Amino acid sequence: MAMTAAADGITAIQDGAGMDLKLGGAGGVYFLAEPGELQVQVFKQDRNRGRVLTHLRAILFGPDRQVLQEEWLKDDGVRKGKPGEPQMVLLTAKVPAKGIYGLNITVSEDRYGGEAWWSFRTNCEKFMVETSRGHRDRRHEEPLQFSSPEIEGDVCFQPDPNGFAVEVNGLPAGGGPLLLIDGAGKTVATLPAGKDGKASTKVAKDRQRSIAPWRLHFPKLRGTVQIDGVTRWRKADLSPELSLWTPTPSSWFPFHANRWPLTPYSRTMYGATGDSRELPFLIQNRSLKDREFALALEYPGTKFPVELSKSQVKVKARSSATVTARVTMPKAGDALACRLRVTPQDGTGFTTYSSIMLKRGKAPAETDPLPIPLDLKPYRHENEQFGYLPEYPLDNQMYFDLKNRPFVAAPGALWSVQDGKWRATPLASVANRPKGAGVALRCTKVAFDADNTAYVVATMDRKPALLYSDDGGKTLTAAPIPGGGTFDIEQFSGHNTPSGPPPFIRITRTAKDPKLHWRSLCDLDLFLPRKENGKVVVGDPIRISKLCIGLSNHSGMPSSIVSRGDKVHVAWAEATDPKEKVPGVPTYVVTYDRTTGKLGEPHLVGYGPPANDVHNTPCITIDSKGILHVLIGTHGRAFRYSRSRLANDASGGWSPATEVGRGLSQTYVGLVCDQDDTLHLVFRLWMRDGKRFPAGHFATLSRMSKLAGEPWSKPTPLVLAPFSEYSIFYHRLTIDRKGRPFLSYDYWSTFHFYRRDHQGGRRALMFSPNAAKTWKLAGAGDLAE
Repeated sequence: MAMTAAADGITAIQDGAGMDLKLGGAGGVYFLAEPGELQVQVFKQDRNRGRVLTHLRAILFGPDRQVLQEEWLKDDGVRKGKPGEPQMVLLTAKVPAKGIYGLNITVSEDRYGGEAWWSFRTNCEKFMVETSRGHRDRRHEEPLQFSSPEIEGDVCFQPDPNGFAVEVNGLPAGGGPLLLIDGAGKTVATLPAGKDGKASTKVAKDRQRSIAPWRLHFPKLRGTVQIDGVTRWRKADLSPELSLWTPTPSSWFPFHANRWPLTPYSRTMYGATGDSRELPFLIQNRSLKDREFALALEYPGTKFPVELSKSQVKVKARSSATVTARVTMPKAGDALACRLRVTPQDGTGFTTYSSIMLKRGKAPAETDPLPIPLDLKPYRHENEQFGYLPEYPLDNQMYFDLKNRPFVAAPGALWSVQDGKWRATPLASVANRPKGAGVALRCTKVAFDADNTAYVVATMDRKPALLYSDDGGKTLTAAPIPGGGTFDIEQFSGHNTPSGPPPFIRITRTAKDPKLHWRSLCDLDLFLPRKENGKVVVGDPIRISKLCIGLSNHSGMPSSIVSRGDKVHVAWAEATDPKEKVPGVPTYVVTYDRTTGKLGEPHLVGYGPPANDVHNTPCITIDSKGILHVLIGTHGRAFRYSRSRLANDASGGWSPATEVGRGLSQTYVGLVCDQDDTLHLVFRLWMRDGKRFPAGHFATLSRMSKLAGEPWSKPTPLVLAPFSEYSIFYHRLTIDRKGRPFLSYDYWSTFHFYRRDHQGGRRALMFSPNAAKTWKLAGAGDLAE
């Protein structure tokens, strides 16, 4: 990478070196940096193939993900035509201790990495490139793209013992043959280039094959490369989803085996003198061999009490182990830090660390209202900015029983507060579980009836089941549900508590449109469970529709059902004939009367554009007077709102469906109704202002409200995405029995390099104590009954 030795022993970048290596696809680089100064030159050349503004953002970060420098290389201003002149920026950082540093590369209006070439030079001897892009709604692939036919080049990669194919296209004239060379330097295959610019080979399965890096050599480095286990993956691959490679054999280090060796990368804790807390850290061994890991504490400044549960940990191959660090606030010092170092005892020289930051006082997350909008920064989310470190579960959104006790449905357990403490009741503890049968969560909602029995929909013995607990979540019993499919259950949204077990719907796909990705045909069935002799009986399904388009509830967590007394109201969206011109997805509401046992006529409330898009799932709620309120879902358009003309009846007519705001780009409805009958709406909103980012759109998690009898408010952003282009927040809006909105959210960026670097979720929980006037991160005291 054009480096030279400096007098002080630090390798320096050569002055005047040009952009010889041109890469497509963005992504970034990981450096195993030694103490000294780390230097990284970043290059960009606009391809100018279309009318997009390609501003490159380069972020240099440390082992604890502290951002050390951030720079932009702006669009070159050239309209569609020939490629522009290369630009360069230098990023530097003082490296106090050996560890994994990183370079994050994104390009505006180019999430697939096809509108600009980029490259880098560094004085770091050991580095690995991760080519990665934004997501696509299909199989994940990260082809390597090169445009440097003037030079020879190599792709050094980890060979998969299960066998792999190598496919290259776009080779220049005279660009072959390519050589495939194994870790011992032996040429395994010669790949001649065809007249069509393609070359390929297959390598047989060999379980004894060393995973020492192989290299694919190019006489002229131009083309697009696909390698199984490197750019596309199978379930059995050694390193699925990791598109790691290097351009030089000497820069290779064992990063595959040591990806995510210690997480989280940092933890910020607040406290008063004597306050103590255990912080868990996960050690991952991605090697094929069992390994020992040594843990050590390093103090760059004042030492303070940190007690490790273990200083040496043996972790089995392809497995993980948890260690804890008990941190205690000393008498002296307001801001303290230490490094928790992890080193595999395998002689490879790999080592890195996480950081523990200790600050005196109450965490802002516990005491202060949030600055709205909450400005998420790259690698600086709620813990780093506000000391957010809750002891309640963050697996999913929070629901509240009739006593206002919080519940959370996790993948393998139902969490609830019992005797003043959070406790997890394993789903597998179901009293009537068949021997050996597995139990897993099927729907993340927790519902309650007038007896304060809690309900969740799960899978037991590979079949749907309604789990229920009549003792505050301490024990569980199952009622079988016939059939299969997707489920939604009536949860509390402000003014609805079923007298008996909550109604739920089942959506069963009957056809998938091969041409329209978001169009399906589904059967929609309603279930009205009941209690008989102290046990729950699900009963038979009631067919609502055969044209339901499906259910999109990973974000927003919309309500499909509300009920009051014997009236049950269901809202859904339908697919239409693609040949038919309609203004969007039609949304219907129907009422079922338990007293008469009759299903009313469906009422068409309105359309949510675009047509045949499952994103456009509607949401229904009910106010204190019994008026039904429906928001018609859309995908990147303004939601439509309608209300029933009669209380507790969908058949008496509806107000015309009108946009909640003009020109809004909204998706994913989350809706609740508070004690004053104010409707609270939370959604993803696209914005483009040219200020937060120089180009491209960006996502916000935004809110609106509608006071009774008044129009909808203007949207207010609650959370700002740290990156431009596509993002979602996996937000779920709920409400407690005091009428306080609770917003659970988990930021997700389209950019694989950023998203994949973080292990686990980023979910956080905020709430408003005053009808959305202010918001704060929820603390333990905020969840008291």
